[in-house]
Amino acid sequence: MRKRPSRALVPALAASALFLAAGCSADPGQSSAAARTPDAGASATTTANSDQPLAVAAAPAATSTAVARPGTAGGKARKTSLKVKSYDSHTRRAVISAVAKGTSSPSPTGTPTPAGTATPGRTAVGDVIASAPAPGAPDGLLAKVTKVIGETADGTEVQTAPTTLDTLLGGDDAKGTVPVDPASFDVERLLPDVKVSWAKTGDIHSGPEGTKVPLGSLRVDVATKVATAEGAPASADASVSGFVQVKPEVDFSYGGGASTAATAATASTASGPGAAYLGVSGDWTSQWALKGRAGATAKPIRLPFAKLHADPVLQVGPIPVVVNLDLTCYFEISGDGRVTVDVEQDLKGDFKAGGTFGTAAGWTPVNESHMDSSPVRTSVTTAGSVKAALGAQATVGLYGAVGVTADLAPYLRGEAAGTVTATTPVGSGTKSDVAASGSWALYGGLDLSGTLQIQLAIFGTPVIQHAIPLGTLHREWKLADGKM
Repeated sequence: MRKRPSRALVPALAASALFLAAGCSADPGQSSAAARTPDAGASATTTANSDQPLAVAAAPAATSTAVARPGTAGGKARKTSLKVKSYDSHTRRAVISAVAKGTSSPSPTGTPTPAGTATPGRTAVGDVIASAPAPGAPDGLLAKVTKVIGETADGTEVQTAPTTLDTLLGGDDAKGTVPVDPASFDVERLLPDVKVSWAKTGDIHSGPEGTKVPLGSLRVDVATKVATAEGAPASADASVSGFVQVKPEVDFSYGGGASTAATAATASTASGPGAAYLGVSGDWTSQWALKGRAGATAKPIRLPFAKLHADPVLQVGPIPVVVNLDLTCYFEISGDGRVTVDVEQDLKGDFKAGGTFGTAAGWTPVNESHMDSSPVRTSVTTAGSVKAALGAQATVGLYGAVGVTADLAPYLRGEAAGTVTATTPVGSGTKSDVAASGSWALYGGLDLSGTLQIQLAIFGTPVIQHAIPLGTLHREWKLADGKM
């Protein structure tokens, strides 16, 4: 079981999907106009000029909850003093406290308020709430209040239902790229010899002494033995070693074109944004080696060696947008189990993967990578073939639901072909003549693939009917060759 932080984690990695939850609905008319007035403790800071795009940045440690009241005058999203004290994902009930600055959470008489009513300064039916990770909601919370149940010692208990980001962002525009804080990752080591390093501003470093990691980067080192091919000599013991280093960023954009013309009376049923994008990008560096005669098969064998998780929070104007990122690092080997290699490769470049939305084309994939490689050492003996990848699979979601899966797999491929002949003259005690001829070649390459998931509808766009493949970006280049 991975540890899930209960606090909001700063800067973030990549993106897409909604916290989907079904709940009881209530007649919005149950809430009085007085009860739907803006929160008395809310920040007066809103978008001063709707023509200006909302800023997108890493959220501060003390992230505020945002509330919008679609369909009402002055109902745009704003920072508020409300706080999610607890959430039950099974019943979809939340307890919301109205914490005035410098005071503790109110604890009235404990007498329940009539269902569907709320006092000024508290949440009301129809409110849309966006919260950073909270007790019971480790992935953050994005929900609409459908019923006010009553008061508890911790605050107001409410029933919630699913909603989408367009109910908060409306006709606004927002666009930005935010780096992920490498220190915010929880790490699960799946093999013994796995080491994790990172560096951040303030000359803060974590990892083995002497390991150099650029600012903002996360590095995972591994060294392990792999199964040796059947019949291979002891000198052909197989092993893999190396590191993956990534500097991840989350790319987020929203264009409220489709809902710009919506009036206050129709805002709650607006058709969603005119454009949206969610993805993950970053710099990539890896150095790794494959040695010996690996026991490979035609079907690739994948060996994960580390899993990492983070819940960075983006501050999109007044709104905390929680991004959930999982990163799995792995080795993958395939081949015929006959070739013996001793190869090492350096690889540097960047990548970008995600989904972009437009009203004409709907959701379409984004899939880019630029890599340069250089062989450090190359050696291939005997005839046969082998392919080994050192890759990382990233899954990115919003508020707990996966929206984008991207798999970046740089690889080495070696192949050798040849013949060995022996001629022994007639007569005892004579020496055989042995001749060998053939050729070998080593190739570097990369595959970038993945899928867009139905949960991307979190933006308020039409629902994706089925997963959309990102397609496979494939590149290969020759590292070295020779004769045997």
